Amino acid sequence: MGWTAADVPDQQGRTVVITGANSGIGLEATRELARNGATVIMACRSAARGAEAVSDIRSDVPDADLRVEECDLADLESIRSFADRLDDEDLDALINNAGVMAIPRSETEDGFETQFGVNHLGHFALTGLLLENLRLDEAGDSRIVTVSSGVHESGAIDFDDLQGEDSYDKWDAYAQSKLANVLFAYELERRLLTADANAMSNAVHPGYANTRLQFRGPEQSGSRIRKAGMWLVNTVVAQSAEMGALPTLYAATAPEAEGGAYYGPGGFENMRGAPERQASSDRSYDEETARRLWDVSSELTGVTYDRLPEPAQSAER
Repeated sequence: MGWTAADVPDQQGRTVVITGANSGIGLEATRELARNGATVIMACRSAARGAEAVSDIRSDVPDADLRVEECDLADLESIRSFADRLDDEDLDALINNAGVMAIPRSETEDGFETQFGVNHLGHFALTGLLLENLRLDEAGDSRIVTVSSGVHESGAIDFDDLQGEDSYDKWDAYAQSKLANVLFAYELERRLLTADANAMSNAVHPGYANTRLQFRGPEQSGSRIRKAGMWLVNTVVAQSAEMGALPTLYAATAPEAEGGAYYGPGGFENMRGAPERQASSDRSYDEETARRLWDVSSELTGVTYDRLPEPAQSAER
């Protein structure tokens, strides 16, 4: 059977922030973390939908320790406000989970192409702003998990047109943002190692999980045919959101999980099944691209990681 939610270790005393916690994989990861005793801070774009998710979880886990905080990853001001509200609250894990997929071109509050802005830049900013909350100087087991997608394998970082202003394809933009997730997770791990920080960073993908994520593109484009087709594929092919959350839970909680690793379902075509360590795309291991993306992301968001120096060379745990 492999690793399952029943293998999540005791989370008593641990506090976890998870973005996009009100639906899909984020909701199921929140449910299992709370079931095992974690305090979960649910960073949600909509506080109302976050409250509905709390009711859902507590119908299953009555004593779930949950807190909803508004955080819109398409708005740097909202991200900063969220981080300010946490102040110096200690965190044990940050799960960068929220995202949008294959939507018509639009822009965030700060003028970024939405998929790149939400999926990558929003999480880059959030992680940098919460870094000190993860107690880098204290002994412990702090973790930063960034949720990517198998679609990252077709992605490339177009530094000449990061925002898709000259040419835009919704799937190319999504693939770029998901590759950026993996590049960021690996570069963050290298910098944590260089700083000798007591935290680790890894990346995961959920395989093909049945969530609302797949429907946002067809809904925004007004395509009933695409929406119906997506429903059919989700019904026939996809695994459940509960299964899709397992790589995230493994990376965030399993004692044997490693920094700088990439975890995903080990079953058919890596689309379903129990989590295992996998290889990501060749492009995701390009350290020069990762450092350039890091510098561009810092410039665009205004968030600097002063505690984490650029690694002189590849570092491994």
